[in-house]
Amino acid sequence: MKTSLAALMIGLLAGCATQSSQESSPAPAPSAMSTAPGARSAPGTSVTGVRTSGKSMPQAHSVYYDYDRSEIKSEDVKLIEAHAQYLREHTDLKVKVEGNADERGSAEYNLALGQRRADAVQKRMTILGIPSDRIETVSFGKEKPKVRGHDESSWSENRRSDIVYR
Repeated sequence: MKTSLAALMIGLLAGCATQSSQESSPAPAPSAMSTAPGARSAPGTSVTGVRTSGKSMPQAHSVYYDYDRSEIKSEDVKLIEAHAQYLREHTDLKVKVEGNADERGSAEYNLALGQRRADAVQKRMTILGIPSDRIETVSFGKEKPKVRGHDESSWSENRRSDIVYR
C-alpha cells in the first residue's frame, strides 16, 4: 500500500513539473473597442486621440459640469464634436452617455440631474449629425462616483457625463 501511494505521489509530482512544449501565440492587437473607451481625462485636458485602425478616437471621454448644472461648457464642446466625428467615421459604433452627479442632494434629484446631463450630450451629438438611435442615455446619479471624497475637488470630478462606446 505504501509503495503504491509513493508511486502515485511521484507520478503526480512529475506531472506538475512537466513543461509544455506548446508555443504561446502572440496576443491579438487591441481593437478600438478594447482600449480607448475606458480612457478618462480630468477636467481641462485636451482632446488628443489614440490611433486605432488609421482613425483617431478621442482619449477624453468625460464631459464635466458646474454644480447643479447640465449645460455643456464651452471647453467641452470640442470633445463632443470629436466624438461625433469619430462616430460619423465609424457607423457601426454606438455610444452610451452615462450622466453622473456628485454626492450632494437626494438620490432622486441626482438621478434627474444625471439624466439631464446625459440628454444634453445626446442633443449636441444629434445636432452634429449622429442619429439618436445610436446614442443611449442613462443616469447613475450619485451612485457611481469617479472619485471618493467629500470636497470640491472630488465633487467636480463626479459631476460628469461619460461617453462609452459599444
